[in-house]
Amino acid sequence: MCGRSLVRHRAGFVGGLRHGRGDFFGLDVRKMSPGARVAAALSVLAPVGLSGVFLVVFVPGLWWIFTTYFWIAFPAVGLLTSGIAGLAGGRPVRVSEEEKERELLGVLDRSGEATAAAVAVGTSMTVDEADRRLRALAEGGHLEVRVRGGAISYALWDSEERRIEGVR
Repeated sequence: MCGRSLVRHRAGFVGGLRHGRGDFFGLDVRKMSPGARVAAALSVLAPVGLSGVFLVVFVPGLWWIFTTYFWIAFPAVGLLTSGIAGLAGGRPVRVSEEEKERELLGVLDRSGEATAAAVAVGTSMTVDEADRRLRALAEGGHLEVRVRGGAISYALWDSEERRIEGVR
């Protein structure tokens, strides 16, 4: 066997199975959606669990065989948990308008002044949304607009006074 095929053998296939490639019974798990992961895991776990129940009910003396089923079900349990975590993590968090304004004002209160990008980093808003809200608050007279070196930042009107007095 030449060195090149040995390297390919070690990197890709070991004993006929692909390791490190995200395969689960021939499926590329990395490309699967969370719902497909849950469905694939349940398609393995349901028959294994059902056959185990039938084994224990109809042939109780062979209950110990069901313990070997764990090794078949073990990868499917991992796939099921990653699918469920993906389903829960994929949902966007909805924040009310009042909460977004509180987040924005909280960032300004903590930092004294901030740009739209800094507000977006500290809140659940996008940069465009933060810029739009900051402009609206500034047009309404609620925020002070500061320009330094071409960058537009916004601050609460009394933030400099509080820093001078030592309230911050």
